[in-house]
Amino acid sequence: MTALTMVGRVVERQSRVYRRVWRGSVFSAFLAPLMFLAAIGLGLGGLVDKSSGEVDGLSYLVFVTPGLLAASVMQTATGESLWPIMAGTKWLRTFHGMLATPLGVAAIFGGHVTWVAIRIILSSSVFLAVAALLGGVVSAWAPLAIPAAVLTAVAFAAPLSAYAATQDTDLTFGPIMRLVVQPLFLFSGTFFPVEQLPSWLQPLAALSPLWHGVELCRAATTGQGSAPAILVHVLVLLAVIAAGSAVGVRTFKRRLAP
Repeated sequence: MTALTMVGRVVERQSRVYRRVWRGSVFSAFLAPLMFLAAIGLGLGGLVDKSSGEVDGLSYLVFVTPGLLAASVMQTATGESLWPIMAGTKWLRTFHGMLATPLGVAAIFGGHVTWVAIRIILSSSVFLAVAALLGGVVSAWAPLAIPAAVLTAVAFAAPLSAYAATQDTDLTFGPIMRLVVQPLFLFSGTFFPVEQLPSWLQPLAALSPLWHGVELCRAATTGQGSAPAILVHVLVLLAVIAAGSAVGVRTFKRRLAP
């Protein structure tokens, strides 16, 4: 089998499992982001627009929509790249079962990350469609927010999957969600421009894959953003994905090799 075919086999397996358990992810992947959008974009956004006017020349709903899109896919990708990896390497050892077939380690890692990307395409498409109906999308370039969301998600999925494969327990996963993911959710330009942060914190935003993802999604849904800046954001996310994938294949190999 070719490498692409082997990755496809892993994706097929993941999709068959998802068909049985998808109901358990409806709230976190679809409903919760839309509830956030309604509460923050419409509810709080109405107050923001009345009290302080536009944010970066945009209504608050239009400003916050791409931020919530990027932040929600980050959370979904993180959840899919921690506990499921632990299940595959230790609890259920499904990855060991895959390795007993002609599938290789790279295909197992690549298939998992590819499946995360497919999940993100589904959830971000629903989010974007509802956001457009609510008035949170004002640009014809908005469909490009979906590949931007995928890049953002994979930029978290690849390195976190690599990390999860090195762990024997899930004790560190909760702190990652609380101490890494949540602060990124709040301070990466999701709800307000990073220029409003203290000056010493602003340069740190460039270290966050989420900020680059937010900027890409915002450029797509608003039609704003220069080509050089967009290119930089894309290259940063691709670099994180490449590094995470390279490390991930090695950690999977060490963990799964007999």
